[in-house]
Amino acid sequence: MRFLLGFVFLFCSYLPSAYSAKLSVVQIYTDDVLLDLIKENKHLSQMVVDECQLVQDIEARAVLSSKPAFQFLWGDMLAFGVCVKKNVPLGLHYMRESADQGLAEALEQLGRYYHVGKFMQPDLRQAIIFLKEAANLNNLNAQIRLAEIYNSGEGSPLDFPELYAQLHHSVTDDKKTHKKISHLLVGLAEKMPERVVNAAKKGKY
Repeated sequence: MRFLLGFVFLFCSYLPSAYSAKLSVVQIYTDDVLLDLIKENKHLSQMVVDECQLVQDIEARAVLSSKPAFQFLWGDMLAFGVCVKKNVPLGLHYMRESADQGLAEALEQLGRYYHVGKFMQPDLRQAIIFLKEAANLNNLNAQIRLAEIYNSGEGSPLDFPELYAQLHHSVTDDKKTHKKISHLLVGLAEKMPERVVNAAKKGKY
């Protein structure tokens, strides 16, 4: 019996160190760190890298604290089934909660989903509404997608000058993106009088 008790004690005292060697504790992300991950579209892959250790903390910050970045992450986790059971309707709910609080990335994502019909039926009117909100918050992806929609013949001409000004003053160090923006600006300019284009370049639309 003493031998057995001694073995159990030895096993239990060794167990934590064995697990700590295998699994390091991951600290919950700060809002700024999470926003950077979202902007780089690395938020879900980081959850996998962290071996899904933060699920409860993320859920609490999304559901109880209503933090927009964590609502967005929690919504994506649910919609794509990352570290949790897949639940698309609930995931979209938290994406909308985040968008309602003005997170540009959430607004852009919902606009994109409405545009391409991901998780929902395509709805161009709703897509433009969400993308315009994100574009006004300087989300470059939303501005680019919105310009593509306008250049395809959709949207109101009254909105062209504002978007032209946003893209004209946008900043990117990616050559491919820069070239794409230049092409989109040419298309938008063709839809407006020269004086309106010049005013938009000066931010006087």
